[in-house]
Amino acid sequence: MREVPPTGVPDTVAELLEPARAGDGEAFRRLIEPYRREIQVHCYRILGSVQDAEDLLQETLLAAWRGIGDFEERASLRTWLYRIATNRCLNALRAAGRRPRDAAAYRTEVPMPEPSRRREEPSWLEPYPDVLLGEIADRVPGPEARYELRESVSLAFLAALQQLPPRQRAVLVLRDVLGFRTAEVAGMLDTSGNAVTMALKRARASLARELPGSGRESAPLPHSPRERRIVDEFSRALEAGDVAAIVAMLTDDAWLTMPPMPLEYQGPEAIGHFLSTVAVRGCRRYVLVPTRANGQPAFGCYLRDPRTPILHAYGLLVLTQAGHRISALTRFHDNSCLPRFGLPRSLRGLPSSER
Repeated sequence: MREVPPTGVPDTVAELLEPARAGDGEAFRRLIEPYRREIQVHCYRILGSVQDAEDLLQETLLAAWRGIGDFEERASLRTWLYRIATNRCLNALRAAGRRPRDAAAYRTEVPMPEPSRRREEPSWLEPYPDVLLGEIADRVPGPEARYELRESVSLAFLAALQQLPPRQRAVLVLRDVLGFRTAEVAGMLDTSGNAVTMALKRARASLARELPGSGRESAPLPHSPRERRIVDEFSRALEAGDVAAIVAMLTDDAWLTMPPMPLEYQGPEAIGHFLSTVAVRGCRRYVLVPTRANGQPAFGCYLRDPRTPILHAYGLLVLTQAGHRISALTRFHDNSCLPRFGLPRSLRGLPSSER
């Protein structure tokens, strides 16, 4: 099967494949480069971790380099790469399941209010910078795909995806996000078409229970006036510590989650109580620096100290919008994610008493 390269790539696969097979590293790089970012995002969807996705991308490229001499073009180059990446991800998930995570990663400095829901396991989902998603925006999924790029990297979709068993997770991504045919997925996973169909049926049913039942198209367009208005109002309210204003912006079924913590709060009353007793308790005030994550508005959060002009990093906050309101607040409290968004660990500003 002859691969048609993405628009803007001057070399065809045929022109690069033979020298790559002969050990030409530059030819291999040019052969693989058009697919690098989308393969990383594929790994991210399955694993939920940006760092793990980058590690698995490197493993995939190394395996492809070692195996390019045996690539027989029975499937497209892209399909071959997805086969390698998917199986590396499944192996990584099996290995991770045998290793306990560090519970200190989600210890809190104050007692948490009773949650609306307590998951059995922590969610190790991490945010993904929008600036990297722009590199694959032109890639059109297969005709059988059910999700567009923006939805397939949204935090709601990815959080639901992480609740699926690994193999179901991989099947759903390959079929419903990337649009590969059943026979192609069966070939990637060395299984039967019937097994793929059954896994997909179970995955879809589980995902339907996890995801909101409506509103797939209700979020405002990125950078639209409606989105900017909601973002600006929320930013002003949180920086002012105005919990009532934040609560007024929430949908009736809004969620507050804090991966990897398994505690989740639903509804304006529960979220408002959490904000007033934990997030903005006392004189705690924040400065928010706008960014974008997973196709959604986000902020780098910095905590004020009234005694010094240094503002200390306090994680990343992502907004999910529905119509003219906010349907979810997702806070990632691990400051190690900030450099991926070009955000520093601290900011210098005026003490709050001088502002």
